This record gives sequence, C-alpha cells and structure tokens, in this order.
Amino acid sequence: MKRLGWLLALMLWSASPVRAEQLTLILDWFVNPDHGPLVIAKEKGFFREQGLEVELVAPADPNDPPKLVAAGQADIAVSYQPQLHLQVAEGLPLVRIGTLVATPLNALVVLRDSPIRSVADLRGRTVGYSVGGFEDALLGAMLARRGLSLDDVELVNVSFALSPSLISGRVDAVIGAFRNFELNQLDLEGVPGRAFYPEEEGVPAYDELIYIARRDRLADPKLKAFLRAVEQATLWLINHPEEAWEIFKNTSPELDDELNRRAWRDTLPRFALRPAALDTGRYARFAAFLAEQGLIPEPLAVSSYAVDLFEGP
Repeated sequence: MKRLGWLLALMLWSASPVRAEQLTLILDWFVNPDHGPLVIAKEKGFFREQGLEVELVAPADPNDPPKLVAAGQADIAVSYQPQLHLQVAEGLPLVRIGTLVATPLNALVVLRDSPIRSVADLRGRTVGYSVGGFEDALLGAMLARRGLSLDDVELVNVSFALSPSLISGRVDAVIGAFRNFELNQLDLEGVPGRAFYPEEEGVPAYDELIYIARRDRLADPKLKAFLRAVEQATLWLINHPEEAWEIFKNTSPELDDELNRRAWRDTLPRFALRPAALDTGRYARFAAFLAEQGLIPEPLAVSSYAVDLFEGP
C-alpha cells in the first residue's frame, strides 16, 4: 500500500506543470515587424517550451533599454550594435548575447525624382538626421568615399520626422532612415524614394538589432533558453511567412496595415537565422571603423562586449 501511495504521489508530481521562469525583455521601440521572432516565440509557445514566461516591454524612452539592463532592472534588451560599442566604451557592463536583425537597416534616402543620383551629388545639399553622433559618422564615411566631407553638406536636425521632411522639401536627403520602413512609407505616400546603403559606400557591415544582457549575468540559464526559443521562432516564421504575418498582425490592431505588411516582407530576410552565433571579425572591423571616426577611444577586445553563449564545452 505504501509503495502504491508513493507511485501515485510520483505520478501526480510529474504531471504537475513546471513553473516557468520569468524573463523581462525591453524592446528598442514600440512593437513592429523588426520584432517578428520575439512575437512569434511568444504567440507560438516557443518561450514556454523552454520554460520561460517572457514579458516584452516597449520603452517609454528608446534610450532607456540599455540603461535598464545595466541597472539590473531587465534581463535582456533589444539594442543596436553601433550603440553597444559606445556604451561599453563609457563603462556600461553590457554584452551582446545574440542578434535579431543581422544586416544594417540604416540608409541614406532621397526622393526617386531627385537630381541626386549618387552620394557625390550631395555637395551643397541639406541632409536631415534624427540622432547625432553615429549618423554623422555614417554620413561622413559615405561622403569621404566620394571625395567629400561633412563640411560639403548642411546638416539639419529633423528629429524623427525623416519622411515628412523629405516629402516637404525641407531637406534634400535624410540619413538614419530604415530601409524596411521609410522606403515603404514614401512609396505609400506616392513619392517613391531611392536609398544609398552604407555597406555599399565604405562602411563595414554590422548587426542592426542585437540582444544585450549584463556581463555578470551571462551564466544565467534563462539566456540560453531565450536564444533557443528565438532561433526556433525565426526558423518557423521563415518557413511560414504568411501564417507568421497573420499571427503577428493579430496581436494588436495598429499592426494590421499596409506599411507593416510591407515592412514584414522586407525584414524577413534580415533576421538572424543563428541568433546566438557571433562573427568576431565583423565586430572587430566595425569597432575599428568607430575608432577611426572618433566615436570610441580605441577598439576593445570583442570578448569584452560580445559573446556566443553556446561556444566551448
């Protein structure tokens, strides 16, 4: 009888659900197609399969996510590779643990009917930007490849009104436009744009969106579980893009529009299929570029700010 009771108790214990580990992820901005793998991982239950209950939080201020992770108030944040180099140089204890969007999205954009046919045609033109620093360096490098410098253009801070400033004629070009959004937005407004891509104009390729965590928390098993779920979700949405879009757009009414549908299509091929994998040489080359542009004092060892959690035994 005692043996039967023990077996019954064991069966009941094994059948009871295992409590999921809580994980808080701060997005870089409000939910949009750039976050497709995260939304799919949540909606399809891939996070739950890895024993996680993930909360996706849109920040009140897009500058906050790295600070919240550095302060230990969130487990992971979606951020940008260029900003990570600067933040680590400033002393923030942050490390890249994975990649969300594995190509640059940033672009220099002009209207298609503009007389600007190459970056060299920007001489004497006005260029709008949202955030100084990296965008200036990006533009400066693109201009330098064509024998120009930032002194040859007039920079205008247009805040986040990139497309409206271009459409209204306030500026001749904008730097910092995301090719998967602004180009589609211009097209929907009936004024198609043309993009010049930094990686084709002398700027080393980089990861646009990455996952960052605190350096002293890299041993937390939740981080590996998170990356496994994200990889599973990414592969699933690549295999089932239309079904994935239906799931994504149904999570919030404002996502179900033509701009987001086009952005979803254009972002799909840019998601990292191996989110945890790290190209050390690529990160080193981009760090050297930032140092050349004067944005960081010197290139640091890649291992000090980027890791592959699955490397080694």
